[in-house]
Amino acid sequence: MSTEESYTSSLQIERRSIDYIPASERHGSPRRLFFIWFGANMQVTAAATGAIAVLIGLSLPWALLALLIGNLFGVTFMAAHSAQGPKLGIPQMIQSRAQFGFYGAIVPLVLVLLMYVGYFAASAILGGAALAAWWGINEKLATVIVSLLCTVLAIYGYRMIHQYERWISLISGLGFVYLTIRLLTLHHISSVWVSGSVPYGSFLLGITLAATWQITYAPYVADYSRYLPEDTKMSATFWWTAVGSVIGSYWLMGFGAVGLAVAPKLFNGGSVTFFTGLGNNHTGWLIALIIIGGIVAANVLNLYGMFMSSTTTVTALRRMQVNRGARTIFVLVAAVVGTVLAIAATSNFLDNFENFILFLAYFLIPWTAINLTDFYFVRKERYDIDSIFRPDGIYGRVDWRTMIAYLVAIGVEIPFMSTTFYTGPMVSHLGGGDISWILGLIVATVLYYVLHIGVDVLPPAGSRAADSPVESAGR
Repeated sequence: MSTEESYTSSLQIERRSIDYIPASERHGSPRRLFFIWFGANMQVTAAATGAIAVLIGLSLPWALLALLIGNLFGVTFMAAHSAQGPKLGIPQMIQSRAQFGFYGAIVPLVLVLLMYVGYFAASAILGGAALAAWWGINEKLATVIVSLLCTVLAIYGYRMIHQYERWISLISGLGFVYLTIRLLTLHHISSVWVSGSVPYGSFLLGITLAATWQITYAPYVADYSRYLPEDTKMSATFWWTAVGSVIGSYWLMGFGAVGLAVAPKLFNGGSVTFFTGLGNNHTGWLIALIIIGGIVAANVLNLYGMFMSSTTTVTALRRMQVNRGARTIFVLVAAVVGTVLAIAATSNFLDNFENFILFLAYFLIPWTAINLTDFYFVRKERYDIDSIFRPDGIYGRVDWRTMIAYLVAIGVEIPFMSTTFYTGPMVSHLGGGDISWILGLIVATVLYYVLHIGVDVLPPAGSRAADSPVESAGR
């Protein structure tokens, strides 16, 4: 596809929603995945997350090492999901029907939907604050404007999102080169570059912060690779996703860790004022624009995910067509819910709600283990796509073996969780460290695999497999 054709098609509202993408509509190169995940991570929320590694007691060198280890470990799972997109040609979360059953998949879908809503609201507030400071307008009005930008992008869909992320990657990349240089030259890094002893629990918690940041992208990733040709190499899809996500997230997390270490009072949780303060009198507007652009880059993925998850849930309960009109309604409703929550949130409520959203991540970790185990080791990439869209298909209504593996893994996690929302009884024995997500991954993987030994998981002879031109009930 030529560049001109690509831009033209970006201005057309996406026709597909949760349905299978046939070979005739496949296009693009896995290289574009770099820009999706680099652009989505070049934003102040990632910087604020990196700052927490210093806030919990790690010196700057140990904080940077913990964040690097966590990002590299977490992105392995995240990028493995991305590689599913070209092979299956369907969105990420609807794949759960092959593991949980047609109706059983509603359980992880609802949890993911809550996560999307929470992240959208939190990011909308940050974007609104940046726009309000730049234009000198009311923050609530600014929040609505930022949400509208995300809404337009999400309605147009896949191609428009890819185009936006490509441009924002370039703009944010250049902007943060400038900001990073200013950070390193305006502040004395050598004064805080002291390693000292490492608190084991805090180091493990720093790894957890970065790893779960990457893993919570798992419900998104195949949404943005599902239009790639089926013969796309899985290794190419994996690496372009992983490299883009790690560079973007680690750069900004490291930026936040350094920022808090050298200027704890000025950084103040990654406020817009700190970032604009790194510039001069002539660059404040440009820095604000970069911040807003990065927030929109991340938040449109949340809104697009809200649309995908809500559509998958509703069409499981009620057979309906999701045409372009219905698509617009779904996106608008999701945007209104997230924006209203953002406007209504008090600062205290927002802190508690963000903690709740992080708590939800523990429920997504067993899901990612089950989904990947099923794809790579149980069914080995062989699926009957048609059955994913039918309650009477080979995957059944509810797969109780999967439910057992999922619930047991969550139960194993609970005593080891360490958050401000809840702290498990085993955390104190680990020096404040959090290994719940590691246990959740291991238990869900092993138990799911064992429970499916001897179960006929292959598509029946003559069924339409992943490379068949399936038309879904939701189309």
